[in-house]
Amino acid sequence: MFRKLYFVLSFLVAVSFLLTACGGGATPTVEQATTEPAAVQQPTQAATEATAQPAVKEITITIWHQWDGKYLEAIQKAFDNYSASHPGVKIDLSKPEDVNSALKVAIPADEGPDIIGWANDQIGQSALAGNIVALDDYGITMEFLQSTYEPAAVNGVVWKGKIWGLPESQEGIALIYNKDLLTDEFMPKAGDLNDLLAKAQAFHAANPDKYLVCNQGFGGSDAYHVAPVYFGFGVPQYIDDNGTVYLNTPEAIKAGEWLVEFAKVSPAEQTYEICKASLKEGKVAMWWTGPWAIAGIEEDKVNYGILPMGKPFVGIKTLMLTQNAVDRGQAEVALDIMKYFTSAEVQKELALVNKTIPAASAALQDPAVAALPTLAGFGAALNAGVPMANSPYASAQWQPVGDATVAIWTGAQTPADALAAAQKAAEEAVAQMK
Repeated sequence: MFRKLYFVLSFLVAVSFLLTACGGGATPTVEQATTEPAAVQQPTQAATEATAQPAVKEITITIWHQWDGKYLEAIQKAFDNYSASHPGVKIDLSKPEDVNSALKVAIPADEGPDIIGWANDQIGQSALAGNIVALDDYGITMEFLQSTYEPAAVNGVVWKGKIWGLPESQEGIALIYNKDLLTDEFMPKAGDLNDLLAKAQAFHAANPDKYLVCNQGFGGSDAYHVAPVYFGFGVPQYIDDNGTVYLNTPEAIKAGEWLVEFAKVSPAEQTYEICKASLKEGKVAMWWTGPWAIAGIEEDKVNYGILPMGKPFVGIKTLMLTQNAVDRGQAEVALDIMKYFTSAEVQKELALVNKTIPAASAALQDPAVAALPTLAGFGAALNAGVPMANSPYASAQWQPVGDATVAIWTGAQTPADALAAAQKAAEEAVAQMK
């Protein structure tokens, strides 16, 4: 319409000059000279302004996060790319020292972030506090999640039947083995805990001064590092969203019995430092740990491979939409940024630079990512994993499971007795939270 008006006005100006040159009367007004509908009869100034670019509304989206070091450099670049392609959208990254304390003050005062980049285990308590909002009301569906992200990542952002975040990357443990020490004869089948036990027994029998596996959770109060065993034998979770505890179950007891046998062919003491040194020195053939150990293993010049085993706990780094973003009318833009950052395209680039394990399935399956043994190996391990619990009851799991595992490993209690005690302790802790 503006272009049509422009031509009408240009024609009128030309007519006015012609009439003046011919000694005609006064220059006609727009109303006198046109029969166009009233809708296009606007002041000349409006036509002039329409030729300029419309002003871009500036908006700032604040993200509170946990990224640091070299990881943050690549992440900042990704967000800068978004701003460059979306004029007027500025993204501010901030890292509070104590996020929980900061949120308690900032969200009620409408001074909090629009997006929180945090671990998925914070979802339950953040939702109960009213700090974050469910994404179901903003067009995010289970169909979208399941077609976009890895299974554990999907389950890890769902709480009480609602979707509370978009998964960015994931983390968990797998068996890292020394290719120069472990021959095919002693290589266990991927994911098979019973075969792992059989191979550990055979390896130690053939090499009395060596052991097949080192795991800092064996012999220590560490529910995280022994999770692949419990979950691998069928324990669904230690504690679910409703506070139901799954420790005194047939599946958990089978896992305990496996631990009893594995303790017989394992090092007497196992810590992170001991496992790292033992793998380097050839005292153990496999180290059950996560991607955070890879840099040190490479520095030690170990020729390594990665093998999925059991069902590990999967920690998921997640972007969550805050109530403040909704109150400010910025939810739509914030959610678009969340979808962009967790997309396969962005997470592929970050995986190649930061060596993180993408939550986006297409990124994990991309040939460039799949060609990297570390990413492919851990990706396969986490695909079968159990997401880190995002329930507020999750804190009740660590001590009971850790104590039971120590008692089982050392022979202080039978698996049945140790796990019955853990069940009781966990249920009491949950009851205090309700």
